[in-house]
Amino acid sequence: MKYLFSWFLFLFTGLSGGAQQPVELVRALPQQAFPQTVKAGNYSGITHIRGNRYAVVNDKSPKAGFYFCYIDIDAVSGSIRKVSMDSLRTCGLPNRDEEGVAYFPKRNTLFVAGEEDKKIVEYNLDGTLTGRALNTPAIFRTARRNLSYEALTYNARTHRFWTSSEGPLPMDGEVATSLRRTRNRIRLQSFDDDLQPAEQFAYRMDIPVAKDSAINSQTGVSAMIALDDGRLIVLERELFFVKGYFGSWFNEKLYVVDPREGKQVDSSELLTDASPFLKKRLLYEWRTGISLLSHDLANYEGMCLGPKLADGSRTIILIADSQDQYMGLLNDWFKVLIVRL
Repeated sequence: MKYLFSWFLFLFTGLSGGAQQPVELVRALPQQAFPQTVKAGNYSGITHIRGNRYAVVNDKSPKAGFYFCYIDIDAVSGSIRKVSMDSLRTCGLPNRDEEGVAYFPKRNTLFVAGEEDKKIVEYNLDGTLTGRALNTPAIFRTARRNLSYEALTYNARTHRFWTSSEGPLPMDGEVATSLRRTRNRIRLQSFDDDLQPAEQFAYRMDIPVAKDSAINSQTGVSAMIALDDGRLIVLERELFFVKGYFGSWFNEKLYVVDPREGKQVDSSELLTDASPFLKKRLLYEWRTGISLLSHDLANYEGMCLGPKLADGSRTIILIADSQDQYMGLLNDWFKVLIVRL
């Protein structure tokens, strides 16, 4: 009965504002880097705390934990004016391949998803562990190595955390590649404020754009944003790496889905082509790459809502994983999208 009431509360919270307008892209700003104030890293998740303060995780940080990041955005143009980052706040334990982070204002804490241990644990803002964690369904512990929890988000109005595995669980199919041209079947899982599992929905990714062989070709869900009205923005990422790296690229797509209009699935059932996948609407698609003339390759792994602008539009902030500025070819890119919600 508790979970049924929680679901009705989620529906009411999202629907109480009346008919929802489509999420619309106003403009996409060029990506920016801040090498003087942001040290080379493997930044894989970002969440807004308050003001210009954000928390960022690094999937190869020296120890488990997070960083405070300060991002100043021009209130008219939406462009980032400056970024700075504090030192690591850590509990002292080994890095867990931290991939996602979400701020929980009810307790002024952060939840961090670890891809290595397949857990989503709670931190105080001083870096110490609270001892609490999301009660993740056992099925997610079957996730493939390096394809476990990647996306994590929380919305205080709907009282929902949302996460997913990066790639399909083994029971739900193989991982789509340029030569295995299938569509990843992903489970989107929510949790309530008591950290208990709530709703689960099936999400189907697009067929890979790439059609040629590569030294590394893979697709997956790398980030999500939970909106106040119950909708989600999902980031689909496709990587295509070739020998020598020149000619490699990332293709990224943002889709909007509405769980309130979907049919839930159960952890005990396999996902197939006949499963009730959420309907999705493309918000924005872009590609970055590396060539002799261009080094804008950006692996965007973190995403969150940023501040409102003077005209009432809203910013989305994305952060890229540069693999410690690999071979001097990559940068720790930030990108701002401006949308109307």
